[in-house]
Amino acid sequence: MNKIVKIWFDGEWLYGLGDDGKTYRQSLLWYKNLLHATEEQRQEYEISTIGIHWHKVNEDVSFESFTYEEAEPSAFQRFFLEHPEINIAEFSKEIGLNPSLMRNYINGFKKPSKEREKLILDRIHELGNIYIKVSFAS
Repeated sequence: MNKIVKIWFDGEWLYGLGDDGKTYRQSLLWYKNLLHATEEQRQEYEISTIGIHWHKVNEDVSFESFTYEEAEPSAFQRFFLEHPEINIAEFSKEIGLNPSLMRNYINGFKKPSKEREKLILDRIHELGNIYIKVSFAS
């Protein structure tokens, strides 16, 4: 596939028809601006020689990204992509990780070891236990 010639949306997925006749897809969780865009905004795009651009929502999707093996975020990635309220830099520092490395895990550029994934999950669970005990009663 060299180019996407047609796109459409279904739920949280972006689909593209390649010039090779194959259908490709990727999760909109990778593209928050498109995920939250209206149908009208999603239909206002330009196809260039390297990808697709939505001016009104300021989002770009490269043709190459349609060929990545990881079309859907892992459970680990999904958690952080669905919870942008978590400050990745501060969370990472708390567990002794470099924030850039943590972002690489979330964006799929690197994969955490099972031990590192457990460290991260354990801290998420600890935070959950802290939050569940909060009370504003006097």
